[in-house]
Amino acid sequence: MPETLSPREVFQRLIERIGAGRYTELAELYAEDAVVETVFEPAGPRRIEGRAALGERFALVAASSPVELTPANVVVRETDDAEVVVAEFDYHVRHRVTGRTFEAANIQVLRVRDGLIVSSRDYHDHLALIVADGKLPQLVAALEGA
Repeated sequence: MPETLSPREVFQRLIERIGAGRYTELAELYAEDAVVETVFEPAGPRRIEGRAALGERFALVAASSPVELTPANVVVRETDDAEVVVAEFDYHVRHRVTGRTFEAANIQVLRVRDGLIVSSRDYHDHLALIVADGKLPQLVAALEGA
């Protein structure tokens, strides 16, 4: 029987895979019925339900993301709930097209059960990524049309 990973270990695998650009391997860290909420997502979906939907989302990121993300300043805090960890970290971001580099702050609250993420509330600096990609005008247009 395989060893069940702790919430801290699951987060560590998640962030290592993101840093290595291994997005297509991320969905396997999530439960079949996982729910991910990207609280500060300005124009995209703020709630994704299910491993299959997450896999599709991660495949899209793998195919189209113009940025390389290197995790830094990672602090994982355990809580009084054994299933929940809160991770604070930065991404050192390098835009492959423009060469621009910057930092983006992040917080994730993960609930891990039986070694799989069952829920995640993600607080990423999406606006910094949009600005770096030169897509601020498209964001404004999308928000004005909403």
